[in-house]
Amino acid sequence: MPRTLPAEPRVSPEVVAAHGLTEEEYAAVRAILQREPTYTELGIFSVMWSEHCSYKSSRVHLKTLPTAGPRILQGPGENAGVVDIGAGLAAVFKIESHNHPSFIEPTQGAATGVGGIIRDIFTMGARPICLLDSLRFGPLTQGKSRYLLGGVVAGIAGYGNAVGVPTVGGEVAFSESYAQNPLVNVLCLGIAAADRLFTARAGGRGNPVIYVGAKTGRDGIHGATMASETFDETSEERRPTVQVGDPFREKLLIEACLELMATGEVVGIQDMGAAGLTCSSCEMASRGGTGIELDLTRVPRREEGMSPYEVMLSESQERMLVVVRRGAEETVRAIFGKWDLDAAVVGTVTDDGMLRVLDGGSVVAEIPANALAEGAPAYRRPAVRPAWLDALQEADLSTLPPPGDWGEALAALLASPAIACKRDIWRQYDHMLYLNTVVLPGSDAVVLRVKGHPGGLALSTDGNGRYCFLDPYVGGMIAVAEAARNVTCGGAEPVALTNCLNFGDPTRPEVMWQFAEVVRGMGDACRALGTPVTGGNVSLYNETLGRPIFPTPIVGMLGLLEDIRHATTQWFKGAGDLVYLLGETRDELGGSEYLKRLHGREEGRPPALDLARERAVQEACRAAIRSGLVRSAHDTSEGGLAVALAECCIPVEGEPIGFSGSLPGALRPEAAFFGESQSRIVVSVRPRQGPALEALARRHGVPCTLLGTTGGPTFTLTAGGATLRAPVEALAEAWRGGFAAAASWGAP
Repeated sequence: MPRTLPAEPRVSPEVVAAHGLTEEEYAAVRAILQREPTYTELGIFSVMWSEHCSYKSSRVHLKTLPTAGPRILQGPGENAGVVDIGAGLAAVFKIESHNHPSFIEPTQGAATGVGGIIRDIFTMGARPICLLDSLRFGPLTQGKSRYLLGGVVAGIAGYGNAVGVPTVGGEVAFSESYAQNPLVNVLCLGIAAADRLFTARAGGRGNPVIYVGAKTGRDGIHGATMASETFDETSEERRPTVQVGDPFREKLLIEACLELMATGEVVGIQDMGAAGLTCSSCEMASRGGTGIELDLTRVPRREEGMSPYEVMLSESQERMLVVVRRGAEETVRAIFGKWDLDAAVVGTVTDDGMLRVLDGGSVVAEIPANALAEGAPAYRRPAVRPAWLDALQEADLSTLPPPGDWGEALAALLASPAIACKRDIWRQYDHMLYLNTVVLPGSDAVVLRVKGHPGGLALSTDGNGRYCFLDPYVGGMIAVAEAARNVTCGGAEPVALTNCLNFGDPTRPEVMWQFAEVVRGMGDACRALGTPVTGGNVSLYNETLGRPIFPTPIVGMLGLLEDIRHATTQWFKGAGDLVYLLGETRDELGGSEYLKRLHGREEGRPPALDLARERAVQEACRAAIRSGLVRSAHDTSEGGLAVALAECCIPVEGEPIGFSGSLPGALRPEAAFFGESQSRIVVSVRPRQGPALEALARRHGVPCTLLGTTGGPTFTLTAGGATLRAPVEALAEAWRGGFAAAASWGAP
């Protein structure tokens, strides 16, 4: 019996507005089509021209970022970036957000974010080997923030553990600005043969277009549009727009796709992510300079009576679109049948440049593919520096009362959720799967061995929204510099990055100014440090009831170790070692964790950053590690020097090691102890190696200050005429237990 579907709704001005298109954009749609669109065509344009898919507010700024380099095999424009790591191998990596879905339904929102970024990696022909996350929530004093945190971590753990891709590291921070807009950014990295990479391009007139993976349902319809809107009191009613993931089916999909790729029959392949079948088909056709004709009656479905609109816009998970050479159809069916997955020929590659959608013999959509994938309007939106910023930057911080006990102040910082050990999060992740993890979570960077490679890879995710709120240009630079510094402390040379840019409503001139300044700062830092951008994600409209989040760029930095024996951790290795500071401490307290935690203030100017000094400090540290001088290395960032030294004393597991020393100079004690001056690394060496380290630092033009020695039961640091003293066991208890206490997750 033939299907009977309800007639499509009439396209009215109200319907157009409900799809998020402006009057000007709808006029452009009519001009492209030379007629009024059908309802299905309107839906297709609405998702493809949404902010989430088209980057229409950010493209003009993203084009200023450096994207080329000697190791870059693939930059922005494909599913993921690709970096040549030598030995015939390539690292394929990317970071993306799933912020809006994770607020509405935290477990499934985070889980499907993991599934989507994994698909972006194996779509390129790489086997995914690890995940990292970067999370932001409201204060843990709020029950809603604790609920969101628990759900997001459960979603990441549940999907990653089940699919068999270990979550090996990441970071989490907390601020009132994220209370109604949590950020869930996930990075995935895979390894591929450098000469066997795959692209999302449809080529070869007459080649079959094959749908593979799970069946299509109604979940996730208009997910891309929802991600391009701000939130209000009704946001939690949007749960139907959140997709539902199946990690076990994703595991089958990984194996089936990699097996198919090994046959040599694949022409192009793309994940059905945001905007589902619509996005994958029109983008593959546009990149390939071809067209695609689809017959929706052939699309595998798990629900009855789905309209063409619903099939094209569904964001059901674990689905791919593949173009293979004509005659390979049975090969595809056999491979996917073996893995218990659907494989259906749903279309053909054409040479007319059109995305043509048929249903039951009727054409329901006929649109130039390039108009959808590349033809969205690009806006240079008004950007205005906010008037309130001067007062924040010029706030007088000199009159704040010092703490009564410096040791108690340090313990309070170590126990704060932003700084305390996050073991209660990462112990939910299977971070040792495949036994590739050389440096476990908890140090500055995770380090992975790569089979068939003499060296290894280091990865870090970083970004400080408070800095970017107070000075977006400087904050953008610091996001890149700190991520590179962390990778350097792991013993690796930073070689490339992926980014996830999380901001509020771009139609607000103040938000757009923040975005443009952050991107400008990131670009300058990337050029100075030699770390091109391979791609990433932009997430806008992160605001609720008119209150935007802090501007939050997250940087996923990739570093390369030529020798895995250079892998370095942050913890002191024994008593009697000398502790040095590479870099210089200045009188800077603005934007610090000390101000927020002890005084409740988020004011002042963030610490300055000299990019030439930053590069020199990192080069000196890497040279010292490769020379065998360094026993530990740790970036000095949130919480300042005292926190960095204390973190060096406290391993995640095992007995803490004390420290005694001083910082020379006439700084105020609070700036000396807790200021967050940039371009600083704490290193420890054996006593006999001290002169060699000092000589190496001189050759690099880097300040090198002997701070003190390791050992004993006490942590003691003297600076600015004050002494900070505390039992190291008490500091260890604060650091190890602070997060669990704040999150109400029980004892560590």
